Amino acid sequence: MSYTLFGTNVSPFVRKCRVYMAEKGLAYTHEPVNPFQPPPNFRQMSPLGKIPALLDGERAIFDSTAICIYLERCNPAQPLFPSDHYDYAHALCLEEYIDSGLMPVAGPLVFRPLVLGPVAMQQPLTKEIKEAALEVVENQVAPMWDYLERQLGSNEYFVGNKLSIADIAVASGHVNLWHGGVDPDPLHWPKLAAFLTRLWARPSFVTLLAEEQKPWNRRAAVAAV
Repeated sequence: MSYTLFGTNVSPFVRKCRVYMAEKGLAYTHEPVNPFQPPPNFRQMSPLGKIPALLDGERAIFDSTAICIYLERCNPAQPLFPSDHYDYAHALCLEEYIDSGLMPVAGPLVFRPLVLGPVAMQQPLTKEIKEAALEVVENQVAPMWDYLERQLGSNEYFVGNKLSIADIAVASGHVNLWHGGVDPDPLHWPKLAAFLTRLWARPSFVTLLAEEQKPWNRRAAVAAV
């Protein structure tokens, strides 16, 4: 088998796939692709033009969830999808909660103004832009943190109290908020904050976070505004 994963690392969906593959011990080649300036043949692999896309030899798969499920079925050792039917569905539900719930808010309304705009579009970060982003965090992201805090309960992991795709999705999505200096307050969301600290300390995340420090980490710049 010969895997190639396409997409920019700062995408939470590309990051999710890369962390998943690292946790499974799968060898692959990473090809950075900007979805706004893709190579000519990219839509043959990803007809919606979105990242990530995976090539397994000559076979193409798109969508991060589909990619991880495909890889799991091809590589069942060290499973990251639960075997119990309910736990399997629960893990997919939590993954979808991040992919279709958190990220459509955190991406365009928080990460874009605090990080992407200043880095990629040379848009100055003003006090007004920061305040608007933090208002989104307070009104829209915080209730999602409440839900995730409840879901963790007294466990270290979200499903079956062992690492699964649900944990990878949650931790991957929150990296983009972290780049913008946005963190769950450990006084208000102690379980979620501790969970993120644990997951980001895993080698699979440490490697990617090191890659992303430049240019994406804007924590100091945001704090200074």
